[in-house]
Amino acid sequence: MDLSDPEELNLQISQFLTQGRECEWLEFKHNNAEPEMIGEYISALANSATLAEVPFAYVIWGICDDDQSVLGTSFSPSTTKIGNEELENWLLRLLNPQVHFTFQSLDYEGQPLVVLQIHAAQQLPVKFKSEEYIRVGSYKKKLKDCAEKERLLWKAFERSSFEHGVAASSLTAEQITQKIDYPAYFELQDLPLPSSRASILEQLADDDLIQSTDTGKWNITNLGAVLFARQLSDFKHLKRKAMRVILYKGINRIETLKEIEGNKGYASGFEELIGYITNILPSNEVIGQALRKDVPMFPELAIRELVANALIHQDFSITGTGPMIEIFEDRMEISNPGLPLVKPERFLNSPPKSRNETMASFLRRVGICEERGSGIDKVVFQTEYYQLPAPIFEVTEQHTVSVLFASKPFREMKKVDRVRACYLHACLKLVQRELMTNNSLRERFNLEVENSAMISRIIKQTMEAKLIKLEDETVGTKSRRYLPWWA
Repeated sequence: MDLSDPEELNLQISQFLTQGRECEWLEFKHNNAEPEMIGEYISALANSATLAEVPFAYVIWGICDDDQSVLGTSFSPSTTKIGNEELENWLLRLLNPQVHFTFQSLDYEGQPLVVLQIHAAQQLPVKFKSEEYIRVGSYKKKLKDCAEKERLLWKAFERSSFEHGVAASSLTAEQITQKIDYPAYFELQDLPLPSSRASILEQLADDDLIQSTDTGKWNITNLGAVLFARQLSDFKHLKRKAMRVILYKGINRIETLKEIEGNKGYASGFEELIGYITNILPSNEVIGQALRKDVPMFPELAIRELVANALIHQDFSITGTGPMIEIFEDRMEISNPGLPLVKPERFLNSPPKSRNETMASFLRRVGICEERGSGIDKVVFQTEYYQLPAPIFEVTEQHTVSVLFASKPFREMKKVDRVRACYLHACLKLVQRELMTNNSLRERFNLEVENSAMISRIIKQTMEAKLIKLEDETVGTKSRRYLPWWA
């Protein structure tokens, strides 16, 4: 239901009233708008909507829950405060995960009503003040007291995914084509643009970008919105999921030179995003065969892979944050909300696991990211090929961060940089069905043969860090080959 459309909102309320009763995902109230109660209902109704397999749940103020008579309400969510804090911010702070919800005031049959639309829970039960709630019929109860409901809810989470959730509902065919960049969908797949709107909608539906409804209208799925939105800001709960790009002066975050926030879907806006990044990147001057030329600070293929990974592997249930690219004088940091499902030290040569596999599959299909499992391999290969310091893959409290470093002479690399490069080189060699040697690592650092002893020290330090191991301990020093610790 589009809360911003008064006509549609009135029609939907009429249908709710015709239903004649409350249910697991629908609650009527007159004036009772006690904040604690609202928080508990958001938890209960979000969880119950998932269980009932509906995209949204609703609380409507101004209607008697006994006979569904329209009484009007004095509740005003926009002016309600708890202390000095606005109601909506207070609720968001106490909900975990922060499920998206929207208040809308309207006039219905001459009476003021307020509608609260709540998105169904995704992946985890929604808690309010650390307590999970559920609806049993028209009653709100603690989830821990309803063992069977809890079991069924977790099974529902296993069946559902963020991608198949609803971003916008009950839209006309014309509204779909206004909100979804359908020409980009066909262009990315090298398909001819159909001559009829019906054919366009049919193909979008085949890829689960939109869904038909029983009323002859259409829903846009989260997958459709994040990939092909003309403007992500059209979808309130996805607005913060747009990619931000920040260019800083120097090596810290003290002074910002440029900052933009994308507003297109990830698929339709990807090439424009990569083009913007490469255009604002500083360049390095190199000398080859007596000619000076400028080369990008980072290889474009590595940028593409890490940006695509940040989009694909983010945890959409974490609200208030989104993917971000930060460019410094000496590095680029690419971060996304969510902890990785694979340990960072195994990113290279480990089959990837994604929370958003349907999105990942589509982006692979249209060539935006590499085939399964090869993306990080290519990032490491590119950094070696261009003689850059090895990348870092880090995990913070709520984010995954990938760091590319600008060119740096070997003599300026710290011990930790050299050890990390040695480990990733061993991983890359194994992926290529080869094994690391003193000679291969020396070539990776672009050093002359006389530096072999220095390379041996790096290998020893990496072994002491338990990141690599000897393939065969019985062979002589010159014939030694090395494996990553996990091989």
